[in-house]
Amino acid sequence: MTEPQTQRSEPALTADERTMLEGWLEYHRQTLAWKCEGLTDAQLRTASVEPSELSLMGLVRHMAEVERGWFRKVLVSDDPGPIYYTEEDRDGEFHLTEADSWQEAYDTWQAEIEIARRNAADFGLDELSRGRSRHTDEPFNLRWIYTHMIEEYARHNGHADLIRERLDGATGD
Repeated sequence: MTEPQTQRSEPALTADERTMLEGWLEYHRQTLAWKCEGLTDAQLRTASVEPSELSLMGLVRHMAEVERGWFRKVLVSDDPGPIYYTEEDRDGEFHLTEADSWQEAYDTWQAEIEIARRNAADFGLDELSRGRSRHTDEPFNLRWIYTHMIEEYARHNGHADLIRERLDGATGD
């Protein structure tokens, strides 16, 4: 196996709160990218833990949707619509075909991350989102969104660990 290209760095142990939250979010974004390195498109599309439909490419596409949802739709009330799913196929990001490529999924994910960074830069941790909870109709503060995103990535990185190990035996945190 080749050396990883994605460099992950943990946040400083004594960082202020915002720097630490952003650092852990970046760390988990980098972890998902690292879990996908060195695989073919076919491997990245493979749902390797039956009966689950989860694949590494599907997880990346899902996280592009999640980045868009929280940092665009909720944080700044910009709703460009879904990328991969539809009303008819609510899990469309996981339903891959031979036509779906890693390059497209990765580029889309990275574009959403860049928009997320720009949008978050305009908010303080205690500042409330312009969008509201679909369950309670309350706004979220940026701290809550960061914490939720760290949890979302951490959970899915656990899935990515299992999928990657099943694909080629690669393990690591």
